[in-house]
Amino acid sequence: MSDHLDTNETPHAHHDQHARRYSTRMIFLPVFAIVIAAIAFTGVVLGRNKSAAAATITVTGSGTVTGTPNTVSFQIGVSTTASTANAALQENNQKTAALEATLLKNGITKKNLQTSGLNVYDNTNMAGTIISFTAQDNLNVTSHDIAKVGTAIDAAAKAVGNGIQLSGITFSISNQSKYLAAARARAIRNAHTEATQIAKGGGTTVDSIVKVVDQENTGSTGIVYPFSEFAAAATPNKVPVQAGSQSINVQVEVVYSLAS
Repeated sequence: MSDHLDTNETPHAHHDQHARRYSTRMIFLPVFAIVIAAIAFTGVVLGRNKSAAAATITVTGSGTVTGTPNTVSFQIGVSTTASTANAALQENNQKTAALEATLLKNGITKKNLQTSGLNVYDNTNMAGTIISFTAQDNLNVTSHDIAKVGTAIDAAAKAVGNGIQLSGITFSISNQSKYLAAARARAIRNAHTEATQIAKGGGTTVDSIVKVVDQENTGSTGIVYPFSEFAAAATPNKVPVQAGSQSINVQVEVVYSLAS
């Protein structure tokens, strides 16, 4: 009777053994899940590294378009010399007022007329003695009607006389959006052509654009009328002012990915 009891498990012992097997199984499942997650994470990292290491090529493309300037800017002013500083300034003020009034009557708007400099200085002889004083007043002028500028300058010279001064004329295109768009399109096409040729030489092909950096550059080829002696140059006809043309150039640096 006692031998029979020793060789058989009690119900309680059987339950403990089952619990231990279940516990072991529960521990195994989380560990297995962690291993799978680690493998999946490693796969993501490896995939990203592979993408980041993709071959690229960097080229520079250039595109240029030409347009006709519709805006002209110039600096015009008055210079007066007198025996005293006060006399020089008073006379110069009167001539500057006449200059401004004439410009406003000939197509220049007040918002495009700005004082850019007012100077009064003494003039000396070889011995360093002051012999006179000079007053100068300069204006920055902008006009969007180039056809009227010559007439305005000519009228200003007549109103001021020999004291008129003109430092130069520059031309520009007020709205360059459409020109820049056309130049960028040409630059991108040129860049793609160059990249394709280089890639072909290396036994591969261009895939897609990774990055583009552009830099615009404008250059005016307008004609500037010389004014070394402006008063002498003024004639009954309007001063000749030719806008010429203006080139707008865009350079782009393009990075392309290459086919794997």
